[in-house]
Amino acid sequence: MLKRFFLSERNMLTAILLNSIIIFLLYFPQIEESEHGLYVIFENIDHLFVVFFLIEAIIKLKALGTKQYFASRWNVFDFVIVLLSIPSLLTFVPFFVNHNFSFLKVLRLFRMIRLIKVMSFIPRMESIMAGLGRAIKASVFVIIALVFLNFIIALFTCHFYGDILPDYFGDPLISSYYIFQMFTVEGWNEIPALVAEAANEQGIEDMNMALFAGATRFYFILVVLIGGIFGMSLANAIFVDEMTMDNNKELEDKIDLLIRKIDSIEEKVSK
Repeated sequence: MLKRFFLSERNMLTAILLNSIIIFLLYFPQIEESEHGLYVIFENIDHLFVVFFLIEAIIKLKALGTKQYFASRWNVFDFVIVLLSIPSLLTFVPFFVNHNFSFLKVLRLFRMIRLIKVMSFIPRMESIMAGLGRAIKASVFVIIALVFLNFIIALFTCHFYGDILPDYFGDPLISSYYIFQMFTVEGWNEIPALVAEAANEQGIEDMNMALFAGATRFYFILVVLIGGIFGMSLANAIFVDEMTMDNNKELEDKIDLLIRKIDSIEEKVSK
């Protein structure tokens, strides 16, 4: 009975979900500061889940054998997470409670990663993962091109606007971050306004200021067009196209079958 319970993937998935809810609740300050000791209760439940998953791993190892157990990637994944979680039990020991070993609590977060197992119950998961693999392979060169484009534009922007707006373009790394933000078309119109405002504070003459502001807006519009509208849209289009390729596979197979039948009929008629 106990063996059957621990070998049930649905039971273990339910346990993972419950443990994830407990970990989720532990990070609420209201619970940590509660006068009713809710934090201690939830933390003790979390420790019980660590023991629970350790028992699961031991029972599975005995039931399946070492070779068969580690032949499954999901079992290897679970075993590693359990091993990483065990040190968190030390915070339950009085000696460690009285010392500053609270950093061990971060190990509980590794058990949240086990929620990935939910994907194994998603219909057509293999097809989805295959599509994801194709999409990543097809998009990798576009992404590399975008990285280089970001790097080049960041250097130009750092050169022209680094002294005017150092918080945004003071060095290539900071500049790369904000250029990427513009690629995502997130608040891009605010940056030219900030550049113009900073330049105005530095005492540029009115006539020069008008030319500078116009050139700045034109420059950043080009950045958004090249990197955001064309670059990111192209990467997104390729990714989505590869991901959805399987959706048309059944239709393509039917068309191929129809073409073969038509060719067969034409051959018989010609004879």
